[in-house]
Amino acid sequence: MRKEGIYRKNQKGFGFVKVEGEEDEIYIAKENSKNALNGDKVLVKILQEEGTGSNKDKSAEGKVVEILKHEKDVVVGIFQNSKNFGFVVPDDKNFGTDIFISKKDFGKARNNHKVLVKITKFPEKGKNAEGKVIEVIGNVNEAGVDMLSLIKEHNLPSTFPKPVVKEAQKYGQAIDKNDIKNRVDLRDRIIFTIDGEDAKDLDDAVRVEKLENGNYRLEVHIADVSHYVKENSLLDQEALLRGTSIYMLGRVIPMLPRELSNGLCSLNACEDRFTLSCIMEIDKKGKVVSSQVYKAVINVTERMSYKDVQKIIDGSDEDVLKRYKPYIQEFKNMEELAQILKARRVENGYLNLDIPESKIELDMQGRVTKIAKYETTFANEIIEQFMLTANETIAEKFYWLEAPFIYRVHEEPDLEKVQDLNKFLFNFGLKIKANKDNIYPKEFAKILEEIKGKEEEKVISTLVLRTLKVARYEAENSGHFGIASKYYCHFTSPIRRYPDLFIHRVISKYLEENYILDDEELEKFAEQAEDRAKKSSEREKVATTVEREAEKIKKAEYMEARVGNEYDGIISSVTQFGIFVELENTVEGLIRFEDLGNEYFIYDEERKRLIGERTNKTYKIGDKIKIRVKKASKLLRQIDFESVNLSI
Repeated sequence: MRKEGIYRKNQKGFGFVKVEGEEDEIYIAKENSKNALNGDKVLVKILQEEGTGSNKDKSAEGKVVEILKHEKDVVVGIFQNSKNFGFVVPDDKNFGTDIFISKKDFGKARNNHKVLVKITKFPEKGKNAEGKVIEVIGNVNEAGVDMLSLIKEHNLPSTFPKPVVKEAQKYGQAIDKNDIKNRVDLRDRIIFTIDGEDAKDLDDAVRVEKLENGNYRLEVHIADVSHYVKENSLLDQEALLRGTSIYMLGRVIPMLPRELSNGLCSLNACEDRFTLSCIMEIDKKGKVVSSQVYKAVINVTERMSYKDVQKIIDGSDEDVLKRYKPYIQEFKNMEELAQILKARRVENGYLNLDIPESKIELDMQGRVTKIAKYETTFANEIIEQFMLTANETIAEKFYWLEAPFIYRVHEEPDLEKVQDLNKFLFNFGLKIKANKDNIYPKEFAKILEEIKGKEEEKVISTLVLRTLKVARYEAENSGHFGIASKYYCHFTSPIRRYPDLFIHRVISKYLEENYILDDEELEKFAEQAEDRAKKSSEREKVATTVEREAEKIKKAEYMEARVGNEYDGIISSVTQFGIFVELENTVEGLIRFEDLGNEYFIYDEERKRLIGERTNKTYKIGDKIKIRVKKASKLLRQIDFESVNLSI
């Protein structure tokens, strides 16, 4: 039997092939890889089927018989000069080969330059690939070269083509007042944006009103990006190509030119802006009893930060309370409604995975000055609950209209993975009840609630996250497990996500045509939904990878200056080659076996622990440990720790 798939190479030489539509990957031994490189599309001959019975954990094994397509022929790496020849060490450590460079192909490259190299000859019969330097990015130690290299490595569009920018500029800096007559005019309403202090693309604004019947009126106003980014325009084609904005710490690669993303589409305070607005009446139990969606024009009253909103809720800052005195009740209403919505969501089994993100601060040269946990408050929760509710409301409304749509889908986890998680949870006296017919988010939610505030909270939350499937975009609705919702879509961020922009276009068409679309229009949107969902999911994966790699680079850079320092940490993962330890500031490093003492350790996969053969000393997930930074490499994106002592 033969199958096509994407080859993923490991630094040790072996690899795996992922076949589209199949959950499990095919193992490829080093001698069976046929010099395939990381990311190549290959044809595989199955040598051994997946294990069954007592041998069920064994992967299918295969042999690469043909390389159908090399994923890339341009690679980013570090140039090393050896007088008569040179070679490039790729940034992608799994790529599979260094690249030999003849002296005539050095270009302007010098030792330790980051370069872009074009592969002229792919590896065969044990020989390295060959190539020529086509661009010098800069010296490895030069400020900004790390992030620029990452952009080049993933072939990201770092600038907008001039015709695209020109198309954005033609709309000017103010709305077209002729279009106001086609919209609901809400410019006299008190409406707020609430974001981080450094946010520039403000695509959502909110308002809460308490009604006489005791219910709440929640208004979620979203930038009407589709009014400017027309179907098949240059702006639309570029947005689809990018799929999403990418946030690389000090640098943003936006989906739309800043003329729109920071300008006309951004809901800036005291400026008239067009929106697609979702208005919901919500009862005291958090149920949406009625809703409307329409095109509007708004004028944001105040641009609020999470910090100031939290100070208003807490009543903790006299200056802030004085400044926003006329609006204090507005924010109290928001807090009240958000508490109700959250309580309902928790009751339904919403998975509140409280895994802190990293806050990485950079200086003017882009070098790291501080790493800490990103602190959130209930003000963040207010916006999250309002956006979740709007997304659900829109998804349900257009699902029952049988509209061509893009949904945000998160399927229930595999039973086998839940059973594996339970083997670990057993150590803490916990268990998720599940069988092949019933896997409920509520069972996961119970566990997360039980560990709240305990030392093992972070570790168990992380393992629960690893057990869950990855959310994706689909043209068919199949619910969202993580938020325990039957209907869910992304509606609230059209400035930075293409699926939101696409469904805005669909919604706008329904509004324009009074909810009656002809078969031709429905068929066109249905085809586009399939295509756009697939492309958006692919671009989201790239964005996630880039953002994670950017963090790895900066964390390693930060720890390079702290080699020899000692810190308290917690074991976050146990593997066959060592243990990963996370520090209080979210930095994670590896303690390899040789740095665990002079004995052989047995890996107990079920309980995620290592056991010393001679002393029975145990290292398990959740244990506190004191570590010393052994080494760190920004270039390798790696941090190594060594154990000082372990509290068990």
